[in-house]
Amino acid sequence: MDEHLTHHVSCGLLVSAGRVFLVHRSPSKAWYPNVWDLPGGHLEPDENGRQALVRELREELSVEIAPPSGNALFTRQEAGLFLEVWRVEEWDGDIINAAPDEHDAFGWFSLDEAVSLDLADGDYPALFKQVLS
Repeated sequence: MDEHLTHHVSCGLLVSAGRVFLVHRSPSKAWYPNVWDLPGGHLEPDENGRQALVRELREELSVEIAPPSGNALFTRQEAGLFLEVWRVEEWDGDIINAAPDEHDAFGWFSLDEAVSLDLADGDYPALFKQVLS
């Protein structure tokens, strides 16, 4: 498999007080515009998914997390994409929209609220149910 043709994406499913944290992708984004998504992004060269998650949450939300341990909560491989989602329950700092060019809104959502949104991925509702039940 040619690494350059596969988008390797690492995302964080932030969970707190029975809610999940989602970011709204700007309408100007080339990929998945105008939908609610998990914070995260593409791995850089010589980076693994855990390292990418730490960097992406710092860049997008201005929070610090410890690299996650164990296995990703969810992974999916398909043509051109490898997606991994990590459960995140602890971070340092107050979440801010540190990447307003990427996200035009963000917030905490209950399960009912989250599954009613226009989501970037059809597997998200099942993930939200898994972490919130």
